[in-house]
Amino acid sequence: MNRLRLILDPFLMLLVGTVILASILPARDEGAYVADIVTDIGIVLLFFLHGAKLPREAILNGAKAWRLHIATLCTTFIAFPLIGLAAQQVTTIPGGMRAGLLFLTLLPSTVQSSIAFTAIARGNVAAAVVGASFSNLLGIFLTPLLVALLMRSGGTGGAVSLHAIEGIVLQLLLPFIVGHLLRPWIGGLIERHRSLVGRVDRSTILLVVYAAFSAAVVEGLWQKVSRGELLLLAGLCGAMLLIILSFSWALGRLLGFSREDAIVLQFCGSKKSLATGVPIAGVLFPATMVGPVILPLMLFHQIQLIACALLARHYAARAPDVSNPVIAT
Repeated sequence: MNRLRLILDPFLMLLVGTVILASILPARDEGAYVADIVTDIGIVLLFFLHGAKLPREAILNGAKAWRLHIATLCTTFIAFPLIGLAAQQVTTIPGGMRAGLLFLTLLPSTVQSSIAFTAIARGNVAAAVVGASFSNLLGIFLTPLLVALLMRSGGTGGAVSLHAIEGIVLQLLLPFIVGHLLRPWIGGLIERHRSLVGRVDRSTILLVVYAAFSAAVVEGLWQKVSRGELLLLAGLCGAMLLIILSFSWALGRLLGFSREDAIVLQFCGSKKSLATGVPIAGVLFPATMVGPVILPLMLFHQIQLIACALLARHYAARAPDVSNPVIAT
């Protein structure tokens, strides 16, 4: 992957454009109803395709290199949420965005960029593929559970209702399981049309963002949020990333991991998935709350791309001058 593309992410530009469009021309009344229906269909299709494209071997191989994978999962789903809970003490930003700070820490790791950064840094790419995929798989189950457990206790008002649980089962888990069970028959088709799957992925996220910000704008989002609050939010996202990057690297060294495996732990443990987080937020939270909740995630997504791209180059420049066979896998 082109390194400049990792920093100047065209998809992020589309996200920004979608937020601007929703701010100028938000969906209202019947338009909002139609947007919600199309978004729900898109989420179901998205998780069906995610299930269909996940190789069974990736699940089975998750048990190998178990110390590395357990450390990565603990960093993603235990250490990072603790940072999110600490961030709830910053009461100078609106409650919805403060809830978003906690929500983003409960999400699984990214897949594509975690692997790409590991490759650039000359880390263990094979382990990154397994670790990031395993994190994404578990996140479908763990993220809603963590939201139910932590967002109520964090005082965010984001506790999961019975309706949200029904949405999780019908829109996330069931399509994912059905897609995975059908993989023996449709897996080849999915592999041959990976670009189409990627377009469905991105289109669904844009739909959720448009519907979410439309509802938030109609409720007066931009009248409630100041420029100073947005800058503070970006600063908090940067501080959270710095803390988790430092923690994950120190943990890898403490556990005696090789340089290559420590890189996997750092990149897979510190990243948060926009592709998974936006649809899950659309299922878990009321429409008027989704916009403020995913705003921190959108900011964090871009900050992590820039910071991790620079960090990966730093590691690459200081890597031993030998070929790394795992990068070619």
